[in-house]
Amino acid sequence: MESPTSTCKPSLLHKLEGSNNEINAAVVIPGEDGVISVSADRSVRVWQLRDSGQFWPSICHYMGAAATALNYNHSNRKLFVGLETGAIEEFILSQDYNRMDTQRLYNSHQSARVTHIVVDHANNWLLSSGRDKYFHFHCIQTGKRLGGYMCAAWCTSLAYDKDAKYAFIGDYSGSITVCKLEVTGVKFITTLKGQVGSIRALEWDGSKNWLYSGSFDNSIFVWDIGGRQGRVWELHGHKGKVTSLVFSHTHTKLISCGEDGKLICWDMTKSRLETPDWSESDNCQLCNRPFFWNVKSMYEQKQVGLRQHHCRRCGKAICDYCSSKRTVLPVRGHEYPVRVCEECIIAVKPEEKVHLASIYDTKQVVTWMDYDSTRDHLITVGKDNVIKIWNIKDALKNTMNNGP
Repeated sequence: MESPTSTCKPSLLHKLEGSNNEINAAVVIPGEDGVISVSADRSVRVWQLRDSGQFWPSICHYMGAAATALNYNHSNRKLFVGLETGAIEEFILSQDYNRMDTQRLYNSHQSARVTHIVVDHANNWLLSSGRDKYFHFHCIQTGKRLGGYMCAAWCTSLAYDKDAKYAFIGDYSGSITVCKLEVTGVKFITTLKGQVGSIRALEWDGSKNWLYSGSFDNSIFVWDIGGRQGRVWELHGHKGKVTSLVFSHTHTKLISCGEDGKLICWDMTKSRLETPDWSESDNCQLCNRPFFWNVKSMYEQKQVGLRQHHCRRCGKAICDYCSSKRTVLPVRGHEYPVRVCEECIIAVKPEEKVHLASIYDTKQVVTWMDYDSTRDHLITVGKDNVIKIWNIKDALKNTMNNGP
């Protein structure tokens, strides 16, 4: 079903150009016309809007190594910058944005890139993940390491439930490690597995106790952590690696970006169905033709075996001939046409085809994203080393959804 075309699209406000090296992360200064970015050229830049209508750095501070991660809190103006060497340096940003003063150096990860930083200011905890496979957390007041946990692969992303003090650590293998943080250390809880690509982005929704994970397998998983029923929903709208996620609590929308250049607003107020379990069979469950590994049936039926596929609606194991049709299934998370069997293409109802997400083109390969909820401003960082500032207020309020 084709969804109506929407005129409520993100509007591009500014483009920040001039970086010659890879920008690893950037954040909006809440409520201000300012952006903080860290780059592979070792620089930390504080960009401010000038009277000319252009953004220019008021600070260009060079670190001792490539800057790979950052975290900024506007209430206390604390800025944490992670480095390629594994260290994290704490700064205080001045009121006029013209100076950043060093406060403390944390030797968090042993000669390994810091990939993500989260700060719990209520408990004065600094959480970090790195390519040494370790998750660490430190006390900001004393600088003392309080605990850590070694994951199975490079730690690539991090999310945090500040109420229950749970840390979610995504890694390169596609697993998510769940740990409970206590003053006495880290307690392992469980491991979430399902995605087959590296976990590049994690986002926590504390209102529903849902964890969102974006992966290099082009998918987004929604994990029902609070329900404790093992429910998982899948969201498929990207045709490239998912690189960044942010969540708007005001609008109950999940925003995702990826290497396909698409920005997708997912309406998380809508009910979705879990992905069906994929059946395993030696023969097509519709026409009974053998799959290529079923030598006995191939000999009995005197025909070459076929490749196995699965219907995205019912999960049956089927051959290509019995699944030649395609349709969107937004209620099951598929916003673009996917494979369905001959039985399901007839049985699928019109309400199952109603789009539950809006898809927009950023015209850049997005590697990073940050969201300012005070003004509904979004920044995207591209492989072209350009930072774009968008006003997405209308897109978040949009009730008319675009199909891909």
